[in-house]
Amino acid sequence: MTTPTQQLSDAGVSIWLDDLSRSRLETGTLRKLIEEKNVVGVTTNPSIFHAAITAGTDYDATIAAQAAAGASVEETIFEITTTDVADACDLFAPVAAATNGVDGRVSIEVDPRLAWDTEGTIAEAKTLSKKVDKDNVLIKIPATSEGLAAITATLGEGTTANV
Repeated sequence: MTTPTQQLSDAGVSIWLDDLSRSRLETGTLRKLIEEKNVVGVTTNPSIFHAAITAGTDYDATIAAQAAAGASVEETIFEITTTDVADACDLFAPVAAATNGVDGRVSIEVDPRLAWDTEGTIAEAKTLSKKVDKDNVLIKIPATSEGLAAITATLGEGTTANV
């Protein structure tokens, strides 16, 4: 029997999840969505991570370790988000390989406060891409005038981006 999500996939629809959390990664929920619900990508944003971090205790050990190391809040958030995205990229790597990179991607957003700062956006896109260090990561850049220039530069340097 064909599932509704399989029917969508067969019709050419790429099903992306607009949610990521350490819990989805550690419990196998994300893997199950890939295997059983035809999910072929994930998009994230600061609100998604805020909800994940504040919803329970999944991040407590990382937060404590970062605090003990003297990391700032921003450094801690950077570590949490890039680790989760890198781990999700690993789960989606077979999808990316099977689709020649059309699907199997995971996005991470540059700090939205940089939306009107072309150079700041370019710098953060490079930093995110380098830290995640996965071929199937997408760097999400806001579509402001300054963001459009950053998208052009980022793509020109070989980093994939979404808007």
